[in-house]
Amino acid sequence: MDSSDAKDFDYGGENKRIDPNIATELPKGCRVISTKAHGSSFWTKTGRVNIELANGTSQALFIKVLSKEVGKNMIHGEFESMKAIYTLLPDFVPKPVAWGTFETIPDMHFFICEFREMKVQEVCSVVEPQSESESKPEQGMLDPKRFSARLAALHKNSKSPNGKFRFHITTYSGNLPQMNEWEDSWEIYFAKSMRWALKLELEVKGSDPEFDLLIPILFDKVIPRLLRPLESEGRSVKPSLVHGDLWYANSGVDMNTWDSLVFDACCFYSHHEYEFGQWRPKFNRFGAKYLEAYHLHVKKSPPEEDYDGRLDLYKLRFNTHVSALFTEDQTLRPQMLGDMRDLARRYG
Repeated sequence: MDSSDAKDFDYGGENKRIDPNIATELPKGCRVISTKAHGSSFWTKTGRVNIELANGTSQALFIKVLSKEVGKNMIHGEFESMKAIYTLLPDFVPKPVAWGTFETIPDMHFFICEFREMKVQEVCSVVEPQSESESKPEQGMLDPKRFSARLAALHKNSKSPNGKFRFHITTYSGNLPQMNEWEDSWEIYFAKSMRWALKLELEVKGSDPEFDLLIPILFDKVIPRLLRPLESEGRSVKPSLVHGDLWYANSGVDMNTWDSLVFDACCFYSHHEYEFGQWRPKFNRFGAKYLEAYHLHVKKSPPEEDYDGRLDLYKLRFNTHVSALFTEDQTLRPQMLGDMRDLARRYG
């Protein structure tokens, strides 16, 4: 086994070879039957490991492989995120098993979880459709009631270890790190997170004269206008564990139990409504019926009249990060600027 980059890594068809550090994480006494590529990912090489347990029964595990230091950090963040969700709702995510570094390839890193046979949505463009007719139909999507009930339980039942906003390690959305400093105030935390996303985006796509006008309005007027009322007049925001990147392609349906499942988490403790900024763009396919089902369990945060504006602000944070992720896609910057103009017009 020799590879300098995860994308070059080959599971080898029905190859039975397993790195010693991976082998130590497998069930004691098991026998590897095969390893093969399975699924697809923007950032990693994914596969399936079929094993026979000591008692003769078959089992499958899912594995991700990433390279270099950034890959190690991504793997670690995902493992801790999935573990946090699994601790609260073990039926909502595949069980995380281990993460670590190859013995034979010291710059290669792995994440292992249980294998769940899933129906996962086909990925479409991350650019918003220009009209409703361009949107793909929501075929095979998760059941809104069951999925939203589980997501609501995650948000309601989670508790920040110190009552603050953050996560105990840095998590990555895609291959970029998220801002990760403990804060008592959601407004302050979000503003720092937004500045971090803008920094990443500007580094890869350069400046634009319009930013000189819009960025001060965003931080001096829009963010205080929409988020400060959440923590004023006796109101407060509970730091809730969020998935962090809950678009439709990070969810699926278990083909054996028909349970709703999520994966590829990059968690942190957040205002629970932040999760829905990712649902705002039409391409994401989590439409109004999912929000309606969710709010049967968790009411909109007061003041409710700011709800739509808050979600559009959270949408801007997601779209900014996505523009930073996909450096060659020049359609994403105008989409992000459009979000900023709209918020400045409404709340600036």
